[in-house]
Amino acid sequence: MKLYYAPGACSFAPHVALVEAGIPAETIKVDLRTHKLADGTDYYTISPKGYVPLLELDDGTRLTEVAVLLQYIADRKPGTLAPAFGTIERYHLMEWLNFIATEIHKGFGPLWYADTPQPTKDKAVATLGKRFEYVNATLARHPYVTGTAFTIADCYLYTLLTWTKFLKVDLSGWPAIVAYMERVGARPSVQEARRVESGSNA
Repeated sequence: MKLYYAPGACSFAPHVALVEAGIPAETIKVDLRTHKLADGTDYYTISPKGYVPLLELDDGTRLTEVAVLLQYIADRKPGTLAPAFGTIERYHLMEWLNFIATEIHKGFGPLWYADTPQPTKDKAVATLGKRFEYVNATLARHPYVTGTAFTIADCYLYTLLTWTKFLKVDLSGWPAIVAYMERVGARPSVQEARRVESGSNA
């Protein structure tokens, strides 16, 4: 299995999930500025979408989109990172994955571009703040988004929330989120994935 990733990108979420599940995978870095691999391969020949993550299975099948990869990984080790399909708990997890993808992940979009007008950025931050209120209220009740167990939804949410530091979005108004970031950031899986992506494993 191969995971195509870029440091700092949302591909960190499936990377953490792979480590959590104990699934070995080759990690292949993609330069998203040039869309090249280290050996010069044009990444578009691997993923026509041009972005990460991409998971290549042992039989050559390729999967994209964070929420899909996360569920595929979780289902390789049933009961570890996601409830079983068909249960109401699984549907609640999928509800979270969809919320994280559409309301938080995409919500950061305008903040990444230097030419985005400041009023547009301010509006994006305000909208994200409303989403953070919901997340904060949830995390004030239990340690992870779906309850007491760490799941793939946490892999995804944590990854996106790390962007707030780079993009200078202040989380101090949401103390439950701040505590959550410290709690998840201390997990061995997160530390290991970060070590690999920082290149300190070379």
